[in-house]
Amino acid sequence: MNNGTTTSTVPAHAGAVSAPADPNAVFAAIDIGASSGRVMLGRVSPASGVSLETIHRFPNGVVELDGGLRWDFDALFAEVLKGLTAAASVAAKNDERIASIGIDTWAVDYGLVNDAGELTSVPFSYRDERSRATVDQVHAKLDESRLYATTGLQFLPFNTIYQLAAEPALHGLQALLIPDLIAFRLTGERRTEVTNASTTGLFDAVAGEWATEFFEPLGLPRSLFPSLVQPGEAVGSLLPSIANKVGLPEATLVVAVGSHDTASAVAAVPALQQDFAYISSGTWSLVGVESKHPVLTEASRTANFTNERGVDGTIRYLRNVGGLWLLSECQRAWAAEGYSPSLEGLLEDAGALPPGGPQINADDSAFTAPGNMPHRIRAAARATGGQLPERAANIVRCIMDSLAAGYARTLADAERLTGRSAAVVHIVGGGSQNRLLCQLTADATGKPVIAGPVEATALGNVLIQARAAGVVQGGLAEIRQLVAANSGPVTYVPIDHHGTITSTHIFATDNA
Repeated sequence: MNNGTTTSTVPAHAGAVSAPADPNAVFAAIDIGASSGRVMLGRVSPASGVSLETIHRFPNGVVELDGGLRWDFDALFAEVLKGLTAAASVAAKNDERIASIGIDTWAVDYGLVNDAGELTSVPFSYRDERSRATVDQVHAKLDESRLYATTGLQFLPFNTIYQLAAEPALHGLQALLIPDLIAFRLTGERRTEVTNASTTGLFDAVAGEWATEFFEPLGLPRSLFPSLVQPGEAVGSLLPSIANKVGLPEATLVVAVGSHDTASAVAAVPALQQDFAYISSGTWSLVGVESKHPVLTEASRTANFTNERGVDGTIRYLRNVGGLWLLSECQRAWAAEGYSPSLEGLLEDAGALPPGGPQINADDSAFTAPGNMPHRIRAAARATGGQLPERAANIVRCIMDSLAAGYARTLADAERLTGRSAAVVHIVGGGSQNRLLCQLTADATGKPVIAGPVEATALGNVLIQARAAGVVQGGLAEIRQLVAANSGPVTYVPIDHHGTITSTHIFATDNA
């Protein structure tokens, strides 16, 4: 579908954008989360700044297939082609040229491709339980401390390294992470973008290369992953068959961006100071700070922080915290029972409740899989001695309080482990529109919260492409100044005590 709406506009920052060689150049962003995806057109010019136009939206989600939870990749790619076709049509009507295409998605999941370029099976989802049984097998071969000292990766039972251990055979195959698999289908070129590579558990956080010393002990082929590509580098141009199908020239480039959606989102955090923390809030919450160097200490491992690559060689020092998946799953469960209140109403009712209700550990792995989330949340509250009424508003308030408390704990740990202090917290992504969550986060952290932009991931995607094309000049500071110039962020100031929160609440989630 063509929504034809401009969802975000950021005027150009003085000195940040140079006159493009082609004033009609635009950039296509493929931005896919765990629950939905979209194809957008980004326009960058010295006069009007950056605008994003949503061209095509489509649902995404896991399906039960062949005894597991998987992604219907063929259907997903068909939607990508629909979006690119619509984008080509819109650009042509406006006498514009799509200069390049960038792709970002969630992390850790992959598809296995044989020598003929065929996908050998439908990719598993990280929400499938298969990798839990392999964790001990991997750690028997590679000690957890040794793994962390090299990769700096947070332990999650669905990390790529554990998923690969569950594969029956890998000989003659290559693993392409989901955005790289889409790029391969578009260009025929096999590459692994570095920000997503750093989520696999097989990437050296210091060297910035594959940790090949781990491949042999795990029985993994050295050629399992393609060579690495950095954000801003070209992956390749469109295959003739793809170009013909979507109506674009074969010379149209696919350019690597921060293909892990959080990497693109963090690149577009509108921070005008270095001492900031960020929360990329969507299906998951990614909470942390930006660093120049990884933190690979045993204390960092014990605290389960991750050192993932960001744009321009930065380190996203963060921890996964539960996200708004809990809320969306509750809504799905209630709808199945015939109860479908508006999200705005749910949040309004939750904000009207007094503080001090039960809380849960929102990032507990018990909440990873789908299925009867309200029941699981009440059970978790009981396990900690709390009594949570079945009323939807109470469950929603429990989720919001628990997320805010989790954010505060994680940020305090990040400051302690890095020796840095954040003066402000930026919330980007869908959760930046949730006023209740933003205020509770300010209260819990004791720091001002700057919310927005909601479209940070797509903005980061487009601006990295624009910089590669020479339209945007400078580094991350210049990109962030451009975003901050007029992105309309909202600031929430901490209050000393939790009062009744009765403002209008808006919430959307597109990112993972």
